[in-house]
Amino acid sequence: MSAPSPIGRRRAAGPDPAADRLPERADVVVIGGGLIGLSIGWRLAESGLAVAVLEKGRAGDGASLAATGMLAAAAEHEPGGDALLPLALESQRLWHRFRDDLEAASGLPIDYRREGTLVIALGRDEVERLRFRHELQRRAGLDVAWLPGPAVREREPSLRPTVTAGLFCPEDHQVDPARVMAALRLALRAAGGRLVEDCPVEALDRAGGRVVGVRTAAGLARADTVVLASGAWAGEGNLVPDLALPVRPLKGQSVALKATPRSGALNHVVWTEQIHMAPKSDGQLVVGATVEEIGFDATLTAGGLFAILEGARRAFPGVEEMSVEGVWSGFRPTSDDDAPILGEALPGLVLAVGHHRNGYLLAPVTAAAIRDLVRGGALPATATPFGLGRFARPGLPLQRIP
Repeated sequence: MSAPSPIGRRRAAGPDPAADRLPERADVVVIGGGLIGLSIGWRLAESGLAVAVLEKGRAGDGASLAATGMLAAAAEHEPGGDALLPLALESQRLWHRFRDDLEAASGLPIDYRREGTLVIALGRDEVERLRFRHELQRRAGLDVAWLPGPAVREREPSLRPTVTAGLFCPEDHQVDPARVMAALRLALRAAGGRLVEDCPVEALDRAGGRVVGVRTAAGLARADTVVLASGAWAGEGNLVPDLALPVRPLKGQSVALKATPRSGALNHVVWTEQIHMAPKSDGQLVVGATVEEIGFDATLTAGGLFAILEGARRAFPGVEEMSVEGVWSGFRPTSDDDAPILGEALPGLVLAVGHHRNGYLLAPVTAAAIRDLVRGGALPATATPFGLGRFARPGLPLQRIP
């Protein structure tokens, strides 16, 4: 039985009337037409390379259009996250230029919102855990302010009076995923790149000890470089069984609500211990997300949706008056250490996978890093710690190629 389709899910623009065809040859073939694949493809095409992005279905249907669009380097910082933080902060810095370039190249606004993020405690039991989080952020040098309950409610009067404290992260912004994906499609094509949808890659083409292209049902596409950016599907092993990529799907269910005259609205992204809520400029409030280790099961469940809505109502009672615009699920591409895997894995094969729940935050730095690697032969210093080699076990070869 197939999984149900998302209901009311916000989508990027559809394919061009004259659909892109698979090229016989390109400088770079990118496998995966999600946020990461399109961002890489656009930046490479913009730099003058012939690029084809191949997507097995519709661009963005894996995790990119299921995401909330948060750019939350501070709010996402957790114990054990010190290694990832420099990459996250660099990408947060790059987002301003990425936004300007993307909007200029596509002619579309992406609803980049700068109000900041509030992480709140509801009741005294959560305050100590919030203090621990704040101390972790403070030691990392992050720009985060502690707010007592009245100061939180001054910023967001619609929150419940039981909000007892909060953290304000002024540099944690957000974008609208549907608008970003629509803009990336246009920007890629405007730069001369191709987006070939409904084109699953069946195998890598190898010769002389390196990857030299891809094989699809539509034919063979030769390339000097193949970039694997297929999200949660990168770890399935069909394309590169000799690497055993440590990437798996982490399911999340989300809900989109619509503000009404009686509901009120939020101005900031608001996190609780259970959920996050992201208000969009069109009046939608995206609430997510569950965290489920159940493989590629896209089923929408009553329990998952109840947990999301109850978590939102606990902080923001106005959700009871909001209309339901959509419900959906998606698959976060999660590595074994929750950090991305970047860099050359085999001669001719580059990886850009495993972004976990930070895909939107890390898109600019990932695209820049892979562009530098393909064009200049090396990753920038901030990206070098995130190669596949960090997962190698002593005495076992990480890769082999016929």
